[in-house]
Amino acid sequence: MTDKTLTRMDLSDAVHTQVGLSRNESADLVESVLQHISDALVSGESVKVSSFGTFSIRDKAARVGRNPKTGEEVPIHPRRVLTFRPSHLMKDKVAAGNKT
Repeated sequence: MTDKTLTRMDLSDAVHTQVGLSRNESADLVESVLQHISDALVSGESVKVSSFGTFSIRDKAARVGRNPKTGEEVPIHPRRVLTFRPSHLMKDKVAAGNKT
C-alpha cells in the first residue's frame, strides 16, 4: 500500500488533462461537483455514483459508552454520521488491485 492521497488538485489536473478544460475551469468543475455532493448529504439525501458507491447519512441514537481506561460510563449524544457503501464493481476493482 502507498501513502499517496488523491487530492482536489489531483482531480482538477485529471479533468484538465483528460477533458481539456483550463486549469481554473477544471478546479471550478471539481469544486462544483463536491459542493453538490456535500449539499445533498447535509440535507439528508443519499448520493449514488454508479459503479462507485453510495454515500448516505445515518442517524445514531444516544447511548451509554464506557471509557476503556477508567471503566467510567460516558453518555454519547445522538448524532448524524456519514456512511459509504462501495458498489460491487468497486469492491471487485479494489480486490483485483490487491493481487499484484
